Amino acid sequence: MGALLSLAIGSFGIGMTEFVVMGLLPNISADLLPATWASSPEDAVAQAGWLITLYALGVVIGAPTIAGVVAKYPRHRVMLALAAALTLGNTLTLLAPTFELVAASRVLAGPPHGAYFGIGALVAADVMGPGNRAKGVAFVLTGLTVANVVGVPFGTFLGQRFGWRIAFLVVALIFALAAVMIALTVPAHAGDPGRTLRAELRALRIGQVWLTLGVGAIGFGGFFAAYSYVASIVTDVAGAPAAVVPVILIVMGIGMTIGNLVGGHLADRDLKRTMLAGLGALIVVQVLLALTAGALIALGLFIFLVGFVSSVLSPSIQTRLMDVAGDNQSIAAALNHSALNIGNATGAFLGGVVIAAGFGFVAPVWVGALLAASGLVLALVSFGLESRSARATAAADHTI
Repeated sequence: MGALLSLAIGSFGIGMTEFVVMGLLPNISADLLPATWASSPEDAVAQAGWLITLYALGVVIGAPTIAGVVAKYPRHRVMLALAAALTLGNTLTLLAPTFELVAASRVLAGPPHGAYFGIGALVAADVMGPGNRAKGVAFVLTGLTVANVVGVPFGTFLGQRFGWRIAFLVVALIFALAAVMIALTVPAHAGDPGRTLRAELRALRIGQVWLTLGVGAIGFGGFFAAYSYVASIVTDVAGAPAAVVPVILIVMGIGMTIGNLVGGHLADRDLKRTMLAGLGALIVVQVLLALTAGALIALGLFIFLVGFVSSVLSPSIQTRLMDVAGDNQSIAAALNHSALNIGNATGAFLGGVVIAAGFGFVAPVWVGALLAASGLVLALVSFGLESRSARATAAADHTI
């Protein structure tokens, strides 16, 4: 349990560094883009949204590359190195003086993210054993969801009071703690000396891998489209003061934490039904959020449900990808986080586009519902093709 807790501390830091930007976009844009902010706060927030997109792109590029390269090395040492790299990357964000350099630091901070979760998921699944793999994955992901209850609202509160950079000081310290804890508690965990990046990349020849990645990238883009601009939805649409933003983030984080734990159990019982029902529910709750965002109580309720439903999905998508990847486990586990951060980048980008086009701060939520619907279609295609293949195989075996 100590090893899983150490990994969860790192995932807490990852959740905080990825999501705290969303609650502080107005503060970051006012500080780093003062001229744009003075003329048009909406344009400044939309431009600052690129920090979310660039971090996500760093994850997309780094996750499969790092995971494939390090697959042959002992996993406990890999996890320590990744925690150290995350500490360094977030320290650069803390110290960078201009918007351009902060943007560059976010690109550099992103690559270890996906590999950390990918390799950590494999370690957790092995620790928990057969029949409980999704629960092991969910435990590591619990750090990510708890970050949305505690870390992101706390970081947002500190950033609003003392400047946004203080949030990244806290993040860097959390990653340093995770590195120490991993060194002390994660036991030796052998890699696969025969694995190479080229061998791991064979996972990309599997059609079901691509379909599952598509579900994560497009379906979760729906979640990120809404989440990326939640601060502006609270203040500009619901008309609440900025001090309410951390409260709404806590509400969403509680939903994510409960959803993640529920999702781990449901995925172990019926992965297919969990994925399909979760994507359908994500569409519904985002439509309801868009329709009621002007009322603060309703906003809080549906923000909670968006967090809950999206996190119910997360362990099932991670486990599904590991199931369809065959022997290519390291890169498959990491590719899930590439997919989710393609969703992060896409959702934040498309949300910024509709805001900049003058459709207002609720528009990204409608974009999110459309993306979730597209993810559901891909999931139906994936499971349909799998069922057809299974029937064909059974028929061939019967003929023989």
